Order: sequence, then structure tokens, then C-alpha cells
Amino acid sequence: MAQLHSEAPSDWRRTLAGLRDRRVLVMFLLGFSAGIPLLLIFSSLSLWLREAGIERETVTFFSWAALGYSFKFVWAPLIDTLPLPWLTRRLGRRRAWLLVSQLAIITAIVLMALIDPARGGSSLIQMAFAAVLLGFSSATQDIVIDAYRIESAPPRLQALLSSTYIAGYRIAMVASGAGALFLASTFGSEPGHYSYSAWSTTYLIMAGAMLIGVLTTLTTSEPESERPQRLAHAVPDSLRLVLVFAGMACAFGGGFFVSGPVLADLKHWLAAGVLGTFLLEALHLGLALVGAAGVGWLLVRLGAIDPALARRVWIEPVLDFFSRYGLRTALLLLALIGLYRISDIVLGVIANVFYQDLGFTKPQIATAVKTFGVVVGIAGGVLGGLLANRYGVPRILMLGAVLSAGTNLIFVSLAQVGADLVLLYLAVGSDNLAAGLASAAFVAFMSSLTNVSFTAVQYAIFSSLMTLLPKVLGGYSGSIVDGIGYPGFFVFTTLIGIPVIALVWIAGRRLELARGAMRDARSG
Repeated sequence: MAQLHSEAPSDWRRTLAGLRDRRVLVMFLLGFSAGIPLLLIFSSLSLWLREAGIERETVTFFSWAALGYSFKFVWAPLIDTLPLPWLTRRLGRRRAWLLVSQLAIITAIVLMALIDPARGGSSLIQMAFAAVLLGFSSATQDIVIDAYRIESAPPRLQALLSSTYIAGYRIAMVASGAGALFLASTFGSEPGHYSYSAWSTTYLIMAGAMLIGVLTTLTTSEPESERPQRLAHAVPDSLRLVLVFAGMACAFGGGFFVSGPVLADLKHWLAAGVLGTFLLEALHLGLALVGAAGVGWLLVRLGAIDPALARRVWIEPVLDFFSRYGLRTALLLLALIGLYRISDIVLGVIANVFYQDLGFTKPQIATAVKTFGVVVGIAGGVLGGLLANRYGVPRILMLGAVLSAGTNLIFVSLAQVGADLVLLYLAVGSDNLAAGLASAAFVAFMSSLTNVSFTAVQYAIFSSLMTLLPKVLGGYSGSIVDGIGYPGFFVFTTLIGIPVIALVWIAGRRLELARGAMRDARSG
């Protein structure tokens, strides 16, 4: 049964009472578990590799290890349908996969700790494989946590669960980002004075921090699900599904890397500008996805798995979404999901570079962004959850869209004034407050769109779509700044947020009509 209804707003007493619900604490701890791995692939690993003397070009390649976050919807159907031997019977469907993904994350972090990248050659290859394992395992954990959250509580609690999850996630990112750098420095590794043992010890400590998630998984309860049992598969069918997915993954990876040099030459030959480069990169990604889909289709045609099973696993979750809302409303909702965070994500990509260009020192940036900004972001997330629970998700979704676009104008003033510390804190604070509030409401909104028969798949599609276009566009933020300057860029990030406000309003109207029709159909 889909979570189609929108519960009435609560009074403040009921809203605050929700904070005492045990599930709120569980989501905070699982949010911490989800936030640990990401920066161990990105910023912390990048600094480790640079201190080890690895070339900058090679360092940036390691960011591809996190591609799993953007394409987790591809294997989410397996998480939704495949039981794990023994564990599923003992722990339940969600907790079993959660435990396996967390143990895989710990294994990947420990493997990274045991590799010294300064040795080069095969050590770098081993580190790359460990980083890919970490990205894949972490994305899998995200799939399961999202499904667990949606299935464990009614819609009225989803905003609170989302806000506490985000709070735990942000705290963990501080621990695995600034905390990891502090530990590595304390243990004796600095630029120009590399210490493998310092970084190894730091990563082992981060692996130990993941035990918080493991203990939470073991001590919490499995959510009660209305999921139909027809989706369970026999062991041979499960193995065939895994093999088909492996073939599709290999086709995607191979297609992506093989077509890369060809498109790079084409980009150089055409002397493509920002728009041309963006379109070529979209083509690059599209070719890899088409190749993966083609291999999957071919394997099904060759009888690798039953076509009915393939349809049930990969096609039905998508068809269900379109059938529940209709083609026009479904496309409108997907457009809203893909664009809602575009203003703050595109700005965030270049924010730290902007602060440096203005003349702020690294300690000033670290204090403002990594300490003050994180605290305000957590407060914004909790506030967003409380307000959404009190006044309803649609209203706070609109408020978040307005604030996300409007607060970017403060950066225009900062760009014109220069290195003004008070204005820096005002810009960082308003940006993080808006982002935290908008995120809590938006996660609750996406959760309400899922059908518990396909929770993991549908939410994985939504969360992947949420960041895909903004991150791709954000990759060209430097080129845009070169062309129109910082003030023009920040005005641009505000303007691209205005259509989102219109989308929120239109989608709200159409959702009410769609849900009203569904209620009438049930009562009739």
C-alpha cells in the first residue's frame, strides 16, 4: 500500500512529543553510520594521497569510487527482493542487508588502512578497489536505511526522522572530514612529512566508529512491512539476478571508461564551451547507461533469468509510480525531485574556492563552514522537521524552495564587499539554515511518494535523481564564474531556483487532485 495520504498537521505538544520516539534516536545513529564513509573517499582520502606524493590527476580519479551513490537505483531492486541466507530469517529483510553493508564498509575502510599508497604501482590499484568497495557498500547502506526509515514510521513522523538522520549524517561528516584530518596530523602526518602509520591509524579509528551503526542495527527492531510475499525468490533465481546485475555493472563501467578518451578527443576537436562540454558529458553517461541496459536486455533474451522475474524486479517499481500518479503528474514530480536542490548544490560546489578568492584564511573558512555552518545546518534540519510535522510538509517544502534561492543573494553582497567576516557568517549561516530546513522537508516529501511494495527501489531512484543534474551542472560552476564573475554566478543560482518554486506549487495542486481521485476510487 502506498503512503499516499497526507496526515493533518500536528499541534506543538504532539510535534515535540515525537522527538521522544525511539525511532528518532535510531535514525540519528543510522545517520551517523551513513555519514562516515563519504569523506573517507573524497576529501580525507584526497589529502592522504597528496601527502603520499600521488599526482593530482591520479587523486581526482579516486572520486569515481563514489559513483555508486548516483547509480544506486540500479541494484536497489536486488536489495528490495533478495533474501540473505540465514541472516534474513534471524534479523529480518532490512536489518540483514543493513548489517551486511555495514560490515562491508568496515572491511573496505580496514583494507584502505592496510595499504600504503606511497608505494605506487599495485598499491594504488589495491587502494582503488578498496575505495570502490567502500563506495558501493556505503551506497547500499543508504538504500537500506532509506527503506528502513520509510517502513518504520507513519508519514507524520517522516519529517522528524529525516531531520535527525540529517543531523547524525552531518556530525559524522565532521568526524570523517575535519576529525580524520585532525587525527592524521596528531599522529604525525603533515604536508612534506608523510606518515603512513598516522593515516592507517586514522582510518582504523574511522572503521571503529562504524560499530555505532552495527550496534544500532543489532539492537533495533525490524520494521513491520505490508510488502507482499510474492517478491521473494528461490536461491537459483536470486543468483541469476545477481549475475545479470554484475553483467550490467561491468557493461556500464567498461562503456564509461572506453568511451571516455573518444569523447575527450571530440571535446578538444570541437573546442566545446561550457554548454558543449556539458552535453558531451551527458552523452558519455548516457552511452554507458544504454550499454548496461542493452546487456541486461540481451541476458534476459538469452534466458539468463525469467523475463517475468526481470520485469517484476526492475520494471514494475517504475510502472507502479507512473500508474499511481498518471504520466503528467509523475513527470512533474520527477522534474521537481531533479531540480529542488539545484540552487544550493550548484552554489556549494564552488563556495570554498569563493571564500579563498576573497582572501579569507583557511582557519577562518574552517571555523565558519565546518563548525558554525554544520551546527546551523543541523539546527535547520531539526527546525525543518518540527515545522513540517506542525504545519505539514507542503508548506515547509515551499518555504525551503524560497529560502534556498533567496539566501544566495547574500553571496552577491559578500562578493561585492570582499572579505568581511560578519557577512561571511551571515552568508554561511543563512545558506546552511535554508539547506537543512529544505532537506528535512524534501526527504519527507520523497518518502511520501514511495510504495512500500517497492520502497528501496523507488526512493533510490528519487535520491539519485535529486543530486544528478545539480552535481553535473555544479561541475561547470568554475567555467560559469570565469564567464560572468561571482556576483553574476550567485544571481544565476538564485534565478534557477525560481522555477522550482513554481514546480512546488503546481506539484502540490496536482498531488491533491491525484490523491483525491484515489480516495474517491477507494470509497466508491
